[in-house]
Order: sequence, then C-alpha cells, then structure tokens
Amino acid sequence: MTTTPSTRNLWERLAHSRWTVSATASGLILLSFLASTLDWTLTGDILMVAAALVAGARIAHGAVRALRQRSIGIDLLVTIAAIGAVFLRNYWEAAAVTTLFAIGHALEEVTLAKTRKALSDLVDSAPDRALVLRDGQEVDVLAGEVLPGETVIVKAGAVVPVDGKVLSGEAFVSEANITGESLPVTKSAGEDVYAGTVQSSGHLRVLARAVGGETTLARIIRRVEDAQDEKAATQTAMERFSAWYTPGIILLAIISGLITRDLELALTLLVIGCPGALVISIPVAIVAGVGRGARDGVLIKGGEHLEGAASIDTIAFDKTGTLTYGHPQLTGVTTLDPELTDEDVLRFAASAEVGSGHPLAGPIVDAARASGLPIDDEEAEFQPVAGQGISVRTQGRHVVVGRPALLAAEFPGLDVSAAEKAVAAAGEDGQTAMAVGVDGRIAGIVSVADTIRPDAAATLQRLRGMGIRNLVMLTGDRESVARSVARQVGVTDVRAGLMPEEKLDAIRALQGEGHRVAMVGDGVNDAPALATADAGIAMGAARNGLAVETADIALMGDQFGRLADALGLARRTVRVMRGNIAIAMVTVALLILGVYLGGVTMSIGMLVHEASVLVVIINAMRLLRRRETSHQGPTAAVESRVEATTVAA
Repeated sequence: MTTTPSTRNLWERLAHSRWTVSATASGLILLSFLASTLDWTLTGDILMVAAALVAGARIAHGAVRALRQRSIGIDLLVTIAAIGAVFLRNYWEAAAVTTLFAIGHALEEVTLAKTRKALSDLVDSAPDRALVLRDGQEVDVLAGEVLPGETVIVKAGAVVPVDGKVLSGEAFVSEANITGESLPVTKSAGEDVYAGTVQSSGHLRVLARAVGGETTLARIIRRVEDAQDEKAATQTAMERFSAWYTPGIILLAIISGLITRDLELALTLLVIGCPGALVISIPVAIVAGVGRGARDGVLIKGGEHLEGAASIDTIAFDKTGTLTYGHPQLTGVTTLDPELTDEDVLRFAASAEVGSGHPLAGPIVDAARASGLPIDDEEAEFQPVAGQGISVRTQGRHVVVGRPALLAAEFPGLDVSAAEKAVAAAGEDGQTAMAVGVDGRIAGIVSVADTIRPDAAATLQRLRGMGIRNLVMLTGDRESVARSVARQVGVTDVRAGLMPEEKLDAIRALQGEGHRVAMVGDGVNDAPALATADAGIAMGAARNGLAVETADIALMGDQFGRLADALGLARRTVRVMRGNIAIAMVTVALLILGVYLGGVTMSIGMLVHEASVLVVIINAMRLLRRRETSHQGPTAAVESRVEATTVAA
C-alpha cells in the first residue's frame, strides 16, 4: 500500500508528538502490571524498562543537548534518577518518573499554547488576498503584492488587506484585533482603515498606504512576538538562581546519599528538586499578560516593561490628544444683538470662516453645515488679516470675524467692550472665542475648544483608586486652557506652556523625587518625555506606526480608559508572577521535607512536581480572562461629541 505525502506527514507528527510518547509509555506500564498479575515477572520488568526508555529517550536527549551548552537542567536530573532507579532494579519508579515527566510536558505544551492564543489569533487575522483596481479591472492578488498608492476594493464580509485611507463608500468595520474594541465602527471617505480588520457590510475603495510587513497588524504581531519572549527583571533573577539551584540539588543528593547510604533517597531528591515550576512560573505569566493586553488593544513591549508599569506611582499626561481629543470643535455661540438668534450668529461666522485657512475655522464651518445653514457664496470677497481674523463681503453684508480689535478697526466707532469681556471670559474657561461683527454691529461670539474625552475624569478616578495619587498635566498649551481642562478632569498639578525639552526636565524632576513615573502622550511630540519616563505610554498608536515600535505600552485605540486597564493588567500579572514563585518554592520545600521524613517516593515526588507545574500555568491563565471595565467605547464617545456639537450649534 502506498502512502501519500499528507499521510506520511501525519505519521511523522504522531511519531514525534509528546502525546504519542506519553500514551505509548503508559500503555507499556499497563501491560507490565497485567503481566505481573499473571506471574510473568520477567516480561513485566522488560515492559517497565521499555516504558522508561520510550518516555526517557527524549528527556535524555534534552539533557545531553543542555550539557553541550554547558547547562545543567531539569532533564539531566530526571535522566540520572531514572538510570539510577533501573540500576537499583526499581523499574516501576524509572518508568513512572519518565512517563509522568513526559505527560507533564505534553500538558504544559497544551496550556502554553492557550496562553499564546492571542498571538496566533493575530497571525490568523492577517489577510492572504486583495482585490486591486488595475487598468480599470478588479484583479485578485496576494496581499503582499499590493503596491502603495494602488486602489484596493473591499467588499462586505472581506478582510481589509492593507493600511490605507478610504477613497469612497461607507461600511461597518470591526477593528477588534487592532484596537480591542468589539463594536464595529463606521468608515467613510477620508477615514483610515487597517489591514486585518473585517468589513461586515458595505463597499469601500481604499488607497493603499502600507502593505505587507509595514501594516499596523504586522507591527503588532512583531511586537507581541518579541514581547512574549522578552524577560522580566524577576525572570532574569530567577534564572540566575536556577543556575545555582540545580547544581545545588545535585550536590545535596550526593551528600545525602553518602551520609544515609540510601541511593534511592538521593535519586528521589534529584526528582523532587527539579525547579520546573520555578523556571516556568514567570515566563508563562508574561505570555498570558502580554496576550491579554494584545486582545484588548494594549501592546506591552515585554516582561521588563510590564513589570515596570506595575510599580508606577505617578502619571504625567500630555493634554492635547490625551485628556482631550486633539481636534477643536465648536463649543458655544453667544448672541449680543437682540435682533439676531444663535443660528444667525453661527451662519454669519461660518460665511466668513469658509474662506479662511485658519485651523479654528473648520469647526465653525462644519457645525453650520451640519445644521443645514446656507454659508456658501461664489461671489464673496474674503480679506484675511494675519493674526487678527477675516473680513468678508457676502450677499450685500460686511461680516468680520476675529479679535474685537479687528471689529473696531473695520467698523470705526463701534463699542467692542462687551465683545472683549465675552472673549476674555471664554478664554478663562479654556476656550478660544472670536467676535462676530455684521454691518457695523456686534452680532455675537463663537467659541471653539478641544473637547475633553468623556471618560477622562472617570479614568483618573480609577487610577487614584489603584493607589496612583500623583497625576500631573504637562502641556505646551496656555495656562488658562490647561487649568480649565485640569479642573474638569480632576488634575491639580498643572504645568503649562512647556516645550518638549521642558516636559523632559519635568519627568526627570519627578523621578529625582523618588517617583516611578509614566508619561502618557501621542508618541510623537512627546517622544523625549516618553523615552525618559519609567513607562512611556502612547495613545491612539494605531494611527502611528512609530509609537507601536517604540512605546513601552501602546494603546492602539482612542479609548482613554485603556490606560487604567493596562496598568491594572500589569499589576495583576506581577501578582501572578509572585504567587507562582511562592507555589513553586513551597512545593519543593515540602517535598524535600517529605523525603527526609519518609513517605515521598520518586514517583509521588514527580507526580506532585508536575502538578505544581500545571498549577502555576493555570494560575497564569487566569490573566487571559477579560475583566469588565467602566471606560466608554468609541461609540459612546462619538455620540457625546455629536451631542456637544449639536447643542453648541
């Protein structure tokens, strides 16, 4: 009978599987017991030795390989113990020790694979194919063959194959594997989409910007791979301890054997002294913690940074784009002319600002258009005044928007004192206000401000509940704006008007006072402070590939509440690491005591040892459970912004 390549591969996988080895060795032990009941003593002994050889071959190979690298590991201890048991003709102990060790390793592989599932899920979400528009035709190509600048077609149910900007169309897209947010978001022209996200409905044309290994998803996968393998400081310390501990156990076994003249006791000490649970206690927690974070849209650079984040007692925040959205919006309209309405004032202001290139003009124009106000006039004559505002003649009206002084200059004799008071009051409240004048009269005031995130105050309260009392705002914005935002979110330590290097000095000063400081910013303007802080945390990193690569912790989405989630996860992970170390050390201590007091045999010792390994793994797997949080998702945030704009308009 001929075998196909796939059949041969299956047999090869089965032959090399730990479960195959464990099952074969276990079967041989059962047959040995059966032979013993039939008084086939020699056959039973042969079967026990065969079980020890089947289960122990891979263990012995691992021991030899470790010795070649000048390392004394767990495999060597088990191999010596099994050989010694055979030498003492205690074939059952030899078979039991090696088989239990093999079963334990097989179970470890299964449970460790589960802790790494977050990474495998990310890899599986990477798109294979893309539909590209070439010469007016839709062409199906490999995702990695798409060129930047090409137009990609994404249909309902398809996976977005590239990072890019939507050219046309509208669709619901699930970004859970990028931002950790389970609710789909609406994508339309001008908005960014990311490779690996799933389009549940609609039809999009996307301009490809990043493809293949340069996409945000690819960066995330690389980061998670590196992070899960990176060691924490505690892990490095434990490995140094293990390097002395294992030879120490061998020496203890030799001395105990010489003193008691009991070789079986010495071999039992080798088995129960295996530091397996100790060695795996920290890396399994790191893998689980980093994996849980990745599922929630929180990328942690590795074990060292995760452990460092757990000890943070002070957090410094940038204001713009962190505590606020970073996008100015219309926040208020005040009418000063009793013959006009708020709607009239907004319409006049927008009819002038539509011809302005000033960054604050956009929110006014957008709000007017959202309200359906007529503001476009092809015959309008615009005259911007640098640093002051803009003057326009439209539909027979002379409209001026800007500083009160500009209105006084454009309309000689006009009393602008009321406008000056209103503008000053808005400024004290953290808003930028502009006076609106129409045909020699003051119509009113329009105010624009960066909107505070609706979950900012609640998140800062959560951080205080975690024991992080020192919350500091470091911003380049003016004092009045900074204090207004700080007042609303609950920050008392405000340092405004700072240049990037001054933010860096502030971080160093806090560290000099003995604080463990985290800096939260956008990953670009705050780069020096982020790099110097004990934990650099970048907000909205999905929009910034550099932040994914460089930040200690990258919050992929725009949900501020993820900050508290990330620090909470770090603290839980460190607690699990410490708990695992305690479990491993106490188990070994009790087993050693049991050997000297009597009652702990080689097979019982190995059984308890493997059980302790599984306990520390299961303990770490608790980190994979999602914890309910109170932060707002993007949908609620968008609704809040829309509501604020509507009310203001």
